[in-house]
Amino acid sequence: MASSGDMTNSILLRAQAFMLLYAKVTNAHTFINDRNYMPIPKLCEEKLSPRNICLFCIRYKKNIEAKTMQDLSANPCREMHINAIRESHRFGGSYTYMCQLGIMFWTSPIYLNGHFTGALVGSGFLGTDPEETCDRMYKICGGALSKPEIRQMLTVIPREKPEKLKALAELMLVCAQSLSVGSEGCHTAMKRRAKQQTDLSAKIAALKNQYPPGSPRPEYPLDREQEFLETLYRGEIETGRQLLNEILAVLFFANPDQFNHIQYRAIELAVLLSRIDICPCPTAGNILGANNRYIKLVQEAADIEELTDALYRIVDDIAGRIHSFRGIQHATSIKKAEHFILENFTRKISLDEIAKISGFSAPYFSTLFKEEMGENLSGYLNRLRVEKASYMLTDTKFSLSKIAQECGFEDQSWFSKIFKLYTGISPGKYRARERKLEPTIPNPQFSDDYRLLQEET
Repeated sequence: MASSGDMTNSILLRAQAFMLLYAKVTNAHTFINDRNYMPIPKLCEEKLSPRNICLFCIRYKKNIEAKTMQDLSANPCREMHINAIRESHRFGGSYTYMCQLGIMFWTSPIYLNGHFTGALVGSGFLGTDPEETCDRMYKICGGALSKPEIRQMLTVIPREKPEKLKALAELMLVCAQSLSVGSEGCHTAMKRRAKQQTDLSAKIAALKNQYPPGSPRPEYPLDREQEFLETLYRGEIETGRQLLNEILAVLFFANPDQFNHIQYRAIELAVLLSRIDICPCPTAGNILGANNRYIKLVQEAADIEELTDALYRIVDDIAGRIHSFRGIQHATSIKKAEHFILENFTRKISLDEIAKISGFSAPYFSTLFKEEMGENLSGYLNRLRVEKASYMLTDTKFSLSKIAQECGFEDQSWFSKIFKLYTGISPGKYRARERKLEPTIPNPQFSDDYRLLQEET
C-alpha cells in the first residue's frame, strides 16, 4: 500500500506534467510548490528560466546569482508567495496577486485526502505599464543595468489583459481540482468555510461594539434558537442560515477559548435539528438515524471552523430532505392555492390568505409559486383579471368602473393601467375595436351574478 509521502510525490509529478502542458498552451510561466511552500526539484530548470522575474530580485536584492534550489529560497518576496498560497488554501480557490515590480501571479491549492499537499503557481505577464516596471527594476539594480537592457529583459514578459489573466487563473484551478486525490469537493468546502467565517466574523465584530470589555456577556439566544428551528420547518432555508449565524456569533463571542462548551451546545442544537418533523409520516428510525449522523458530525469537529461547517452541513441536509419529502406536497399545495385563486380572484385577496390555503408561510409560498408557475403571484392574478375583463369588454355593456369592480381591480384607474400593460391598449380602445379574446377561465368560474346577467341577455 502506497504511503502518504509516495502519494504526494506522485501527485506533484502529475502536476509537473500538467503544468508543462499548461505553460505550452497558455504561454505562462509555471512552477509547483510542495506542502512546505518549496518549489519541487523537478521544475528547477523552469524556475531558473529568464521568464522568472524573481531571479532579478534575488540577484540585486540578495546579491545571489541563482543557480540552485537553495538559491531560489533566498527570494526576498518568498513570504509574499507563501501568504498567497495560504490564502488560496484558505478560500479553496484561485488567488491572484501582483509583486512590487508589477508582475502578475496566480496560485491554486492541491489536496490529498482533504489535506493541503502543494500548490500550482502561474506567472509570466505584466499587470502594469512596462515603463513603470522598467523604472522600478532600474531603481532596484542601482543602475547596474541600463533601461534599454531592462526593456530587453521584459520582452519575454508581455503585458496581458485582466480578462485573460482571470481565465488563466480559473484554468489553473481546474487543473488543481483534477490533481487533488481523495478530495472531491474539497475546494468547494474550503470556499464554503471561508464564507462562513467571514459572515461570522462580521457578526462577532458587531457584538464587540455592542458589548465592550468589562460589560456582561450576552446569554445564549434561546428565542432565536426556537425561531431558527421553526424557520427550517417552514422550509425557509436561507433565513435559517442567517439565524444560525446569529446564534453561533453569540455562542463564540460569549465563550472565547471554551471549545468544549461550544461543542456541547452544538450537540444539543444538532439533536433538536434531527427532530424537525420534515417527513409527513416520521418514524423513530428516521429521527434516530438523523440524530446519530448529526451528533457524529459535531463530535468529529476539531475546531471552531469545522464545528461551524458541521452545523451548516446539517442545515443543508435538512434542506435536501425538505425538497425530497415535500416535492409531492408542493404540487398539491400549489393546486389548492390555484383553485382558491380561480374562485376568488374577482375580489381583493392577499398573499397571506392564499399562502394559508397552501399550508406554507407567505414568503416561502411566494418563492414556491414563482418556481412552479413561472410567474409571481401578483402577475398571475393580474393576468387572470385582464383576461376576464377582456371578455366582459366585448360581451357586456357594463361600464369600465363596473368591469374593474367585477374583475377584482382596486379602481378604474388601476384597471386601465394594468389592462394597458398586458394588452398594449386601453380598455376603452379595446372595446371600441370589438376585439374578442377567448378567456382561459371557463364561464362557470365567473360570479353567480354575472352568469345570471348572461342568461337574461
